[in-house]
Amino acid sequence: MESSSAASGGSTRREATRQKLYEAAVTLIAEQGFSATTVDEIAERAGVAKGTVYYNFASKSVLFEELLRHGVGLLTASLREAAERTAREGGTKVDALDAMIRAGLVFIDRYPAFTQLYVAELWRTNRAWQSTLMVVRQQAVAVVEDVLREGVAGGEFSDEIDVPLTAAALVGMVLVAALDWKSFQPERSLDDVHAALSRLLQGRVSGCR
Repeated sequence: MESSSAASGGSTRREATRQKLYEAAVTLIAEQGFSATTVDEIAERAGVAKGTVYYNFASKSVLFEELLRHGVGLLTASLREAAERTAREGGTKVDALDAMIRAGLVFIDRYPAFTQLYVAELWRTNRAWQSTLMVVRQQAVAVVEDVLREGVAGGEFSDEIDVPLTAAALVGMVLVAALDWKSFQPERSLDDVHAALSRLLQGRVSGCR
């Protein structure tokens, strides 16, 4: 029992350390770019020794690749939970999409630096982690695709909807609108931004019956 508790405690501490490194890396890279950010700076910002970075991650590139997995994983989980909660409450597929829009905005409000990095990296094709980025991006989009397909199958949406493109468009709409909100309209509330995107959803998606 004692060894099991010790192992659990060690695992918890390591996850806490990795979380500090994630947060330090994403903030620094958002501020000054990947190439300009050093492992020394990441360690200093995280409040750990430089060796701790290499103990947890083989290199700065590996750290950033894992950062992308971690961040998009959190986003994907929040989208899926919003859809599942709506289903449990008996909501429609439009309600589920609307709940996912709000979940996406909440995520971006909490992790604006990560979102900025993620969107910027989508446009770069010369990174070592490009294939990883494409995989995790598809995981997030696939959650929206599932809801759209279920809506088509249930007759709530037109079967003429291009599911992959519509799902990507909805995710992109939330990302770009939220970054615009954070950068140029920070005085607006999350509720206000959600209401605006909800009206777009109601007019574009639910109107496609």
